[in-house]
Amino acid sequence: MPATINDARIREILTSSPTIAILGIHQEPEKAAFYVPEYLHDEGYRIIGVNPRFTEQTLFGEPVRATLAEIGEPVDIVDVFRRAELIPAHIEDILAMKPRPKVVWFQLGIKNDDAAKILEAAGIVVVQNRCTLADHQRLALGPPTRG
Repeated sequence: MPATINDARIREILTSSPTIAILGIHQEPEKAAFYVPEYLHDEGYRIIGVNPRFTEQTLFGEPVRATLAEIGEPVDIVDVFRRAELIPAHIEDILAMKPRPKVVWFQLGIKNDDAAKILEAAGIVVVQNRCTLADHQRLALGPPTRG
């Protein structure tokens, strides 16, 4: 059964998740896939970018990876900046992560119920159609707790 995603749950997720993989990170400052992770980085989160187009780049102090599998260390949230119809192609990569992320977050405007059901069945909390930056600001959260 999916977890209820209310403000209390969003607060819990964002305050206890210091490491965020950004699936579909971008290097152009005017794109949400750049300025959202930039904001989160400035707020104290560790940002690991994932986009095969930018693997020669370092963004927010981390080399950009081509796939989630290349991260090779625990990630709290996979923050998805990919069109909804492209998400199924990433499910296997997400489920292969060791350990699996606690949360997969589909950014504002992104919703894929079929993908969410698969991820939730694997024990991963799914947040759909919400912006990490907007929720962080709206809830007036500070830096994440490092556990």
